[in-house]
Amino acid sequence: MKERIIITGIAGSLARLCAEELHREGHEVIGVDYRTAPPGLPKEIVIHRANYNKTRIVDVFRKHRPTMVLHLGRVGNLKEHPNKRFDLNVIGSAKLMDLSNELKVKRFVVLSTFHIYGAHPHNHIPIHEEEPLRAGQNFAQLADAVQLDNQANTWVYRHRNVRTVVLRPTNIVGPDIKNAIASYLRQSTVFHLLGFNPMWQFVHQTDMVRAIMLAAKGEEVGVFNVAGTGELPIVDALELTRLGGQRVVAVPSPLASAFLRLSRTFGQAFPTYLIDFFKYACVISDERFRKAFGYAPQVDLVETVRSNQAAARAA
Repeated sequence: MKERIIITGIAGSLARLCAEELHREGHEVIGVDYRTAPPGLPKEIVIHRANYNKTRIVDVFRKHRPTMVLHLGRVGNLKEHPNKRFDLNVIGSAKLMDLSNELKVKRFVVLSTFHIYGAHPHNHIPIHEEEPLRAGQNFAQLADAVQLDNQANTWVYRHRNVRTVVLRPTNIVGPDIKNAIASYLRQSTVFHLLGFNPMWQFVHQTDMVRAIMLAAKGEEVGVFNVAGTGELPIVDALELTRLGGQRVVAVPSPLASAFLRLSRTFGQAFPTYLIDFFKYACVISDERFRKAFGYAPQVDLVETVRSNQAAARAA
């Protein structure tokens, strides 16, 4: 059945990959972003530039009257002012949900992040969906992400007529991805904390697109973790980056924040909340998602990390 699908965050690589996949399947795709979308998408994909919390987004929804919404446009870029991130992530997401309810959208998929669990010594291993969200306790940088997830979680059961899925993926990497972790792994010098070697997880971009497609087309509702094919110690993951010529440096923990501030490699936009992820494990279980949607990641863990070192497409 042909769907009319609005995808937010179309200027980002993951949303573009999903848009291209849905277009190939014959669906009508409308991309929305507060940023200017880069060229290269099929001409049949309609693009609108609109803030998610402004009147313009109302016009987009009422013009196209989507049957499905993929909200992949969570703003994690710390270069954006915190107030703007809050307006887009929290106020804007609420507006998208309200519009979906008003226009009788059948399916709503929200892309959250496993970072909201926080990396903490008291975390269970693995972390299931009902675990507490610790990230907002220590890092204001993640407060809007936690609030977005919480309101989406509440929405799932308050508005059952809009069948809603919230996805909390682990670190998404791949040749087209330019989020904080993918970019960090490509730097000429990559650091880890001396004396710490927690387990990390990664999911390849193609497996993440597959997960989003399954969530969009499935019948289940709720909150689901999404992971790749396994986990490995962060130092082992960094050793895999050496194939791209990177230098791996161990930094004493007390100097890590200063290192991030002073290093030209990472710059001030590197999220300081990630320092805890270099200390403590945050390993999630996606067993619930696998059972509900038949998800099975295809890309081997080592290949997932190595593929990230390929030249990324401009984003």
